[in-house]
Amino acid sequence: MILLMTTIPPKESPWGIPARLPPLGLSYVAGALEKAGFEVQMLDNYQLQTDIAFVKQEVEKRKPQIVGITCGSVTYRRAVEMAKAIKEVDPSCKVVVGGWHASYLPESALENPEIDYAIMGEGERTMVELATQITKGANQEAIAKIPGVACRLDGKISKTPPELIEDVDSIPYPARHLLDMNFYDRQIGYLKAKPVDVMHIMRGCPYDCSYCETKDLWGMKCRAFSPERVIGELRYMQEKFGSKGIYFIDDNFTINKQRTVELCRAIKAAKLNLEWACDTRVDLLSEDLLREMREAGCRTIFFGIQSGVPRILEKLNTHTTLEKIEAAFKMCRKAGINIAASFMLGIPGETLADMEATYKFAKKLGPDWCTFYVFIACPTSRLYKEVLEKHLYDRMDDFLAFVKTDEFDYKTVVALQQRYQRGFNTAPKTLLRRIRRDGVVAFAKSVLRMR
Repeated sequence: MILLMTTIPPKESPWGIPARLPPLGLSYVAGALEKAGFEVQMLDNYQLQTDIAFVKQEVEKRKPQIVGITCGSVTYRRAVEMAKAIKEVDPSCKVVVGGWHASYLPESALENPEIDYAIMGEGERTMVELATQITKGANQEAIAKIPGVACRLDGKISKTPPELIEDVDSIPYPARHLLDMNFYDRQIGYLKAKPVDVMHIMRGCPYDCSYCETKDLWGMKCRAFSPERVIGELRYMQEKFGSKGIYFIDDNFTINKQRTVELCRAIKAAKLNLEWACDTRVDLLSEDLLREMREAGCRTIFFGIQSGVPRILEKLNTHTTLEKIEAAFKMCRKAGINIAASFMLGIPGETLADMEATYKFAKKLGPDWCTFYVFIACPTSRLYKEVLEKHLYDRMDDFLAFVKTDEFDYKTVVALQQRYQRGFNTAPKTLLRRIRRDGVVAFAKSVLRMR
């Protein structure tokens, strides 16, 4: 039996515990393993907020031959603690780590003797091949040849470059049935429909933003599921889980206009009666495309705006301008589509005046939902390398760098973030938009919930 699990939450996180969403990445791997004939179980330690004692208890009870742990840089230390606990219970159990951190810095995982293997890049095919070789007793030389596997070989760390899955339609649906879906939030503020579930429809990003490391996991070539595959999964979600809303959590939903139109028309033709939201860039929209999306059920689009200062946008290498951003907002409003947006504060090279300009730009744009994030440098983006090379940080938490410059430190930016978030959410224009959008009763209930 193979047990796949998320890490237990870190003792302190700069981002806290996010919305309760199922671990899609791990679920894809579980689905691939099931299709290959393996018995698979899943344990979402992160959202359950478990501890080491619980992990040891579950390993003792379930007796897996292999345990796979998904690991990000913020949860790296906890993943190592979990691996040690698993080996204490069963030294023969093989521990595999995958996910963002394992893809970027597999050597850091294998520095710990309790971790046997690290998977780099997409995990579906690699994990199936690794599990196959482990269960049939293959030697380390054979395992080291599997694309996307990092392991110890002859006293050194061996890494075989990962291979991207070109035909993404060949990837099985995520094994959501192995999770208690009722445990998750299954609602988002962006949509009125309930229950809401999340889906991926593509992998890879051709852009090269300096703060982002996505390309190191998914590659720079965009590979999309076919409209037929997406419709099939949407029908499955409705029949199996009663989904009435979907949030497509991909960075560039509209990157291929023709494919987006085909998908929208397929959704309409299938008469799925779904509301949905998506993420995309401001320069990947047009009025006719937005009409197609609205008619197919799109109610909200999320944009990562990041900054209201041209110089900072250029530093981030987003290839956007303030004019393009404003134009996209106008088109969405004309099409009757709500807007969510996020901004980053505390970027290396930014000033306090720049952050204030970003806040003013956010208020000028007036998105329906707005979130301000504090920038924390994560491996292995260009900004991360700059922060380390110039020593622009006042502390490192394992591999996370908390930025400090002559103008600000992490605490300064957190204080600004809180002020900006509070100021935006309580602004008269924001309150009026919410009342118009949600109605007086729903607005009043939301206010009472916050008290």
